[in-house]
Amino acid sequence: MVNRLQSDESAIKAVTFDLWETLLFETDGSNDRRRSIRCRNLAEALNTFGLRVSAGQVELALDRTISSLLKLWDKNRDMAHLDQIRLFMTYASKGKLPLKDEWVNDVSRAFVSPTFEIPPYLNPDARETLDWLKSREYPVGIICNTGTTPGTELRRLLSDMGVAEYFRVMIFSNEVGFRKPGRRIFSLVAQALNAEPKNIVHIGDNLKSDVWGAKNAGFKAVYLSGEAGRDRIAESDPRSLVTLSRNLGSLRPDQIKPDETIVSLSMAKQAIEKMEADLSRKSGCKH
Repeated sequence: MVNRLQSDESAIKAVTFDLWETLLFETDGSNDRRRSIRCRNLAEALNTFGLRVSAGQVELALDRTISSLLKLWDKNRDMAHLDQIRLFMTYASKGKLPLKDEWVNDVSRAFVSPTFEIPPYLNPDARETLDWLKSREYPVGIICNTGTTPGTELRRLLSDMGVAEYFRVMIFSNEVGFRKPGRRIFSLVAQALNAEPKNIVHIGDNLKSDVWGAKNAGFKAVYLSGEAGRDRIAESDPRSLVTLSRNLGSLRPDQIKPDETIVSLSMAKQAIEKMEADLSRKSGCKH
């Protein structure tokens, strides 16, 4: 049964989710293990092409690639997966060996294979939450900042987990060229869901990208502040992408105010119902 509030212009009409550490959970050390596998697989691929490099040399080239990406990400922009692997090849070969068309699949596979060799696991509360949203006929979307694993492979991962069908739209930064917390990626998902930003609730674990970003884009924001499903080893490394992604930059914590805070995804139902009730009261006061 669709809630009657959904006919009101101020009602909640759609819900979006962050992906990593919101819908998908990690185990301690998974990011480090993936990095080692990526370096090994890339070294094997490059050696096949005749470019003799060690895993250590590949790691250095990968570090330089990510350093270049970080400069782009700081501007809330992103790079297509093919351009990422071209950039990596430039660093790995010291500019002497550009990426050939016949190598693309092998290099791409080496980049993305760690996500499937050391996969994340589905948040135990995700399916029940998604079933509830489906029962309420909310259109549901994903807004994901990608790293070295592109959206095509993350869709495949979600399909393998049996949850891809819940999402009307999945927006991945490497495919659209924009990242959270920038407004443009939120605007894209609002257009895709055919809803005004003020009528969309975004749920995520990152204060800057998911809470401040969503609020700045006109969305409502639910902050998932729980401790489960986080790679604590990666978070303890100040150089890791996990740690860097949580950096607030110039923002102060008191500038970031979610509409609701939950400690587990199972609480999303209550948070949304509370926001619906608040909206109903405000709407009633206007008449």
